Amino acid sequence: MKPTLDVAAVRAFLLVAELESFTRSAEALGTTQAAVSLKLQRLEAALGKRLLDRSPRAVRLTAEGAAFLENARALVAAHDLALTGTPRSRPRLSLGISDHAAGPELVPMLQQFQAIATELVLSVSIGLSRDLLDRYDAGALDAVIVRQEASRRGGETLAIDEFGWFAIPRFRAPAGGPVPLATLASPCGVRALAIRALDKAKMPFIEAFVGGGVAAVAAAAQAGLAIAPLARRFAPVGLVDIGPNASLPRLGRSKVILHAKVSEAAKRAALRTLAAAFRSASMSK
Repeated sequence: MKPTLDVAAVRAFLLVAELESFTRSAEALGTTQAAVSLKLQRLEAALGKRLLDRSPRAVRLTAEGAAFLENARALVAAHDLALTGTPRSRPRLSLGISDHAAGPELVPMLQQFQAIATELVLSVSIGLSRDLLDRYDAGALDAVIVRQEASRRGGETLAIDEFGWFAIPRFRAPAGGPVPLATLASPCGVRALAIRALDKAKMPFIEAFVGGGVAAVAAAAQAGLAIAPLARRFAPVGLVDIGPNASLPRLGRSKVILHAKVSEAAKRAALRTLAAAFRSASMSK
């Protein structure tokens, strides 16, 4: 008699393959690392193949694991379709992400969602933390990933970012003149952070460039127009932190927080997956 595959174990395999971590996968599934490891061992035993190479520092797909990947995704998708019957409108998970939080982690987050949450549609809004929190409080968003607000309590910490003053290596601010800034428009929290630091240090500044998104702000810095206050994980190749050499004040750190209010099990599971993917990607930077 041929063995049957446990769909929950296949889902766990997909998570481990994407996150390359038993710890992050257990976090996403709301279980323990030992439970995930046991599921994978049973799956490998059922297939008669070694799917993963495990080491203290990393988890990698074997050649057989890579070959099984697409079949695993197809199996999970077919299973979910069989449960729901004919294709129908899928529930929507609405997520707001601060432009100063949705850095390189956005791609692995979306990859994880596509691989795991096949029964949901993900709707993503990018904007300023304050605006997104207002929409979240009004019930227009299921969850938000934002910069920590001083007046806001609760939420789940996903990352702690250190900020710097980024510019091209040859950039020279006018001696004794105002510091030329590239920022987002008010009420951007990072803009406020930079201005508070300059005011406290009694350093004059001008807004040399105001961008509609962090990508535009970084581009202005890359073009040599101004200095951009950015989290280190956001800084594109070619930009350096000129703060110490230019005697600019320290900007300190800021937390990235997940706020969520969902009751559906599928949405809660998807948010656990997204949070684990965010942490995994941010820690690798």
